Amino acid sequence: MDIRPNHTIYINNMNDKVNKEELKRSLYALFSQFGQVVDIVAMKTAKMRGQAFVVFKELAASTNALRQLQGFPFYNKPMRIQYAKTDSEVISKMRGTYGDKDKKKDKKKKMIPEVPTSLAKKPASNTQPNTPAAPVPDNPPNFILFLSNLPEETNEMMLSMLFNQFPGFKEVRLVPGKHDIAFVEFEGEALAGVAKDALQGFRITASCAMKITYAKK
Repeated sequence: MDIRPNHTIYINNMNDKVNKEELKRSLYALFSQFGQVVDIVAMKTAKMRGQAFVVFKELAASTNALRQLQGFPFYNKPMRIQYAKTDSEVISKMRGTYGDKDKKKDKKKKMIPEVPTSLAKKPASNTQPNTPAAPVPDNPPNFILFLSNLPEETNEMMLSMLFNQFPGFKEVRLVPGKHDIAFVEFEGEALAGVAKDALQGFRITASCAMKITYAKK
């Protein structure tokens, strides 16, 4: 009874108290680590509350994300992830198998609405997250990391989800009144270094490549 692997994954058991736009941004930040995300669908209707669809450009990315994030504590609730029963119309269009646009659109309108243009523009520049334009000047190793060049919509939960995947993660600390910087604490310098190298230059949005250095002692 397993559903055939495809580019679209279906997520449920999510916290339905989270604002829809914040939810989409957080899903994007979390899932784009595995590959290019071309669409995210989340609705606040009674029937679809606590559920979302994430569409990847590559099948390998959707498979990897499903395996790695199964049960991940997303806004304090473990995500349940499976392949969607049918591939997204975004992928169908890319393959040229979309067929009659209007008929298909009517059938799928309930499940897949238009993605906001702000989100649609993001994925292209996230395909090379680990290639910042220039080396980031650094301080001596420290168990606390200093993050800069963060987008305005960054929140504590979004950063926690990014860094929580690395061993030794303790907490994220935002700076009141300054949306573009934050601190992340780990249990040791070596553990902090692993996360720093892995997420250096990661793009939470298309225009903001995150800069990570060791915090000054």
